[in-house]
Amino acid sequence: MSAYKSDFLNILAERGFIHQVSEPDVLDARAKAGAITGYIGFDCTAASLHVGSLLPIMMLYWMQQTGHRPIALMGGGTTRVGDPSGKDESRRILTDEMIEQNLTGIRAIFSKFLKFESAGGNAVMANNADWLNKLNYIDFLRDVGKHFSVNRMLSFDSVKMRLDRQQELSFLEFNYMVLQAYDFVELHKRTGCILQMGGSDQWGNIVNGIDLGRRMMNAQLFALTSPLITTSSGAKMGKTAAGAVWLNTDLMSPYDYWQYWRNTEDGDVVRFLKLFTVLPLDEIAKLATLKGQETNEAKKVLANEATALVHGRAAADQAGDTSRKTFEEGAFADALPTVEIPRAELNKGIGVLTAFAEKAGLVTSNGEARRQIKAGGLKINDVTVSDEKLMLSAKDLSPDGVIKLSLGRKKHVLIKPA
Repeated sequence: MSAYKSDFLNILAERGFIHQVSEPDVLDARAKAGAITGYIGFDCTAASLHVGSLLPIMMLYWMQQTGHRPIALMGGGTTRVGDPSGKDESRRILTDEMIEQNLTGIRAIFSKFLKFESAGGNAVMANNADWLNKLNYIDFLRDVGKHFSVNRMLSFDSVKMRLDRQQELSFLEFNYMVLQAYDFVELHKRTGCILQMGGSDQWGNIVNGIDLGRRMMNAQLFALTSPLITTSSGAKMGKTAAGAVWLNTDLMSPYDYWQYWRNTEDGDVVRFLKLFTVLPLDEIAKLATLKGQETNEAKKVLANEATALVHGRAAADQAGDTSRKTFEEGAFADALPTVEIPRAELNKGIGVLTAFAEKAGLVTSNGEARRQIKAGGLKINDVTVSDEKLMLSAKDLSPDGVIKLSLGRKKHVLIKPA
């Protein structure tokens, strides 16, 4: 059991969110005594957040659920610079228009987890462009820069890693930690925020902010980091053969999202239920007793609950239903990803390699399609493909009017004449 007295830290500890906390006893006492304000920063480098961002979002979710005020800080300003933490090379520089577009896609996700002031809640969506974009460089250097030791900045892992490998670290990126520290101070000034949370690779950056708050405002600020999540087999969370696992529906369908969670490794199911669902811990404890084949039932619960949080309960139920029909009943299901092909093109015939690589996107190249055929990994209408010169045509349409292409047992795309 956790030794914390506040609901907030207690829940985070019990569910596996805590890696390090600065001055835990003081923060715990503050959180027990009344509502505190805390934030996590999210940069706007893509049009959607991916599953790797779920952990920090869930921390903000539990913060609000336990009576505190969460701030989701959008990095409209810092995205113009780029964070060197955990990166081997410089980020590409985005235009302000691209950043604004990305911000719109990202904002939509948060409203599914947090109740903002506009919806009668207390969560705040802030954007550091509001203060960073207006900074006067000379004033900033004089007021904030004087508190930073270059010797100390050079000792941070994010900087050392790049220098040790003799990879370029631009002056722009070197400034990132100063800007992040300044965000913390600015949010404290504007909202009374006393806590910054983030992944364990952010510890140095967050401690910088605590230090700056003490020097500039004599404020007592706090840091809380979560463990970096890897799967049991050591892979980075949120990466699949097809790329990132996006949270926005237009980049990844609810069905594919459901499948991602359904395919969780056995050793990760209980941990992921604690981190990525809001199921009570006693229910998770019951699921933890399932062994062998029964673990699949726990995986379905994980897939249903994780998908419901992002896409809504109806979409989660539909994805589960589609999966059951496809795998357990062997039937075609309307909700499988579908690609339309002009009927004339189908009548002429489409090579099997082209169908799997270009049309369905189940493999990345014709070469990969050939390798899968040799390994018996590709199926058409549930029949294993053995001939790489095979041509698909209208004669392959099922009674439902589709051709089902499968990679392994779990990835399917329907080809439909347009």
